[in-house]
Amino acid sequence: MGLKNILQNQYIAKGIKLNYYEVENNLPVLVMLHAQGTDATSFNNTFNALSKIFHIFSVDCPGHGSSDKDKSHYNIVSIGNAIVDFAENLVGNPFYIVGHSSGGLIAAYVASKTEMCSGLILEDPPLFSCQGQRRYKTFNYLDLSTVCHNYIEQNVQEDFVIYYFERQKMWEFFPNKSREKIKLKLLSCARKYRIKHPHKPLKVPFFPKSALEAYRGMNEYDPYFGDAFYNDTFNGIVLHAEILKSISCKTLLMKAKTNYDSKKVLLAAMSEEDANLVQELMDNCELVRFDCGHGIHIEKKNEFIQALINFVK
Repeated sequence: MGLKNILQNQYIAKGIKLNYYEVENNLPVLVMLHAQGTDATSFNNTFNALSKIFHIFSVDCPGHGSSDKDKSHYNIVSIGNAIVDFAENLVGNPFYIVGHSSGGLIAAYVASKTEMCSGLILEDPPLFSCQGQRRYKTFNYLDLSTVCHNYIEQNVQEDFVIYYFERQKMWEFFPNKSREKIKLKLLSCARKYRIKHPHKPLKVPFFPKSALEAYRGMNEYDPYFGDAFYNDTFNGIVLHAEILKSISCKTLLMKAKTNYDSKKVLLAAMSEEDANLVQELMDNCELVRFDCGHGIHIEKKNEFIQALINFVK
């Protein structure tokens, strides 16, 4: 990961094994929670810069990486309480927390449950949009969540990485006339790569690099985690609005571009209305917009890092 002082370790929090990476120093603590389908190394392109201002703990969420794979834990309360335990008892100091996408939902829950959180950074979280009936008209529901659900329901034995690659919604953005030809060619490349490199993140020539970032941790991803978003059991009865109203620390909301397709499916994590509602519900929330897709720390790394620096000043 480019750093000599990075450590990998594990911690049992509320009966859940959490794998994490730590960059040790005497600076303020930053806990980092990744998006679903990736893992804690998703943030490794920021570690060098952020380690100059933070003592970093980047955690594999349950269902990902080397953390526990128990589907009974795939909900915001179980994971959130485990991260609170991790922060209060392992970290043991006031901390900042950043969460990307689903990691942002967990980070918000954590900030609502502990006074040790000095600041919350939400990187394009699907607040409101992934909960209840709203989820049916979102990219994630029609993409990863539905693919995970079908994989489980049909008891498919095929490698999940290839299964998802073949069925991802991303293919809809390729030109109609050449879509099937391109898909077959790239699918063949993907299968060959998986046979040759079964333990490495998927790489496919000519496929968008930003899209392949979603495959960084998919080798160790549990499809039951995605199924929890399909069934809305990840959120359960915990309303996002109630979480936000319970947060007292300062908050930075990072929002990527909002787009819709011709069927009014939200091709983003949040709508503009969602972002405005977050600010209405919170007493101390700054909103920063980024002209990029969902992976802000990947697509706009320098701007992402500078936003964190400005936030903690």
